[in-house]
Amino acid sequence: MTAHEGSNQGQSRRQFVRRALSGGVGATLVAAAGTTGAVAQVGGPIRSFDHVAIPMRNTDAMLSFYRAVGFTVMEGANICSVHFGDNKINLHRPEFWQSGTFTLRASAAEPPCGDFCFVWDGTVDALKMMLDGAGAEVIIGPVERTGGRDGGTASGTSHYIRDPDDNLLEFIIY
Repeated sequence: MTAHEGSNQGQSRRQFVRRALSGGVGATLVAAAGTTGAVAQVGGPIRSFDHVAIPMRNTDAMLSFYRAVGFTVMEGANICSVHFGDNKINLHRPEFWQSGTFTLRASAAEPPCGDFCFVWDGTVDALKMMLDGAGAEVIIGPVERTGGRDGGTASGTSHYIRDPDDNLLEFIIY
């Protein structure tokens, strides 16, 4: 069998989605994206992210920055966190992730290692005003991007900035 036999090449997107969804919750979809064999799971018991975690280098600057861009910030002895909606990003303090005793982390992760996209529900002008107030420079944007909504097919307009540890932050407006 060749790489393309048994694939969904040649069908319309609607036919592909209809066929994939007919398998019910938990059906495995094979994306017809060349020969990459990309696989996506539909349904199932995984509903969403709860949190992600990254190490930070510049604690005071990071916490001040995330407060300035509108996040709720909580500070702990080893881990700080920034909250938005039902989500959070844990920020591991340098003395914690560098200690060698904290092993529940990506062993090679060092700042900057984050690349996050946040949905902005306001206007472009309100986003620019907030970013300006935080002293954040837009490095790219506005640019059209495909986001995670509608099964990864929704288009939005994104603006990219960097936080004090040089992690990449994207703000997308749908």
